[in-house]
Amino acid sequence: MVGTGVTVLSSNPPRPSGAGTPGPARPGPAVPPLPRADPVAVSIPAIGVDAPLVAVGVDDRGTLEVPPVDKPTVAGWYRHGASPGETGNAVLVGHVDSAAGPAVFFDLGRLRPGDTVRVSRVDGRVASFVVESVASYPKDRFPTDEVYGPSTSAGLRVITCGGRFDRSSGNYVDNVVVFATRIP
Repeated sequence: MVGTGVTVLSSNPPRPSGAGTPGPARPGPAVPPLPRADPVAVSIPAIGVDAPLVAVGVDDRGTLEVPPVDKPTVAGWYRHGASPGETGNAVLVGHVDSAAGPAVFFDLGRLRPGDTVRVSRVDGRVASFVVESVASYPKDRFPTDEVYGPSTSAGLRVITCGGRFDRSSGNYVDNVVVFATRIP
């Protein structure tokens, strides 16, 4: 799950058009996995994202950490999971908004199947992924197994907050999750 929202914008972030379940992964060409290497940047051309990545873990409650609130244009990589391109599901996380306005993943809900995500790695390689589905989930029904669970191929999950902002809790009520699969 993603942490607390920072401010309320005049409009809510875009919502995915899909229902709250990921679509089945389309069979694609067999792509050999890459060795483990830390990611350094993410690019999502369809929504204008070109952001540096920082490593994140989990907090004392076991909740996914988020990048520093004072750096809304930075995304995070869950360092305890797969690295992008490695067998398994790599997880990226970023803020939807900040006190200054939209943050790195504000438009994540606009992504559609077929869009691409590219992750640059410290070893100089770029792991490319195709979006399979985008969905919104109430935070209390977050699809933990689909996001963090095992996989026999190289997958990518990109997460941000979404839906309505709940002023009483100071949080968005949903999470937007992008499900993507590595391509050559």
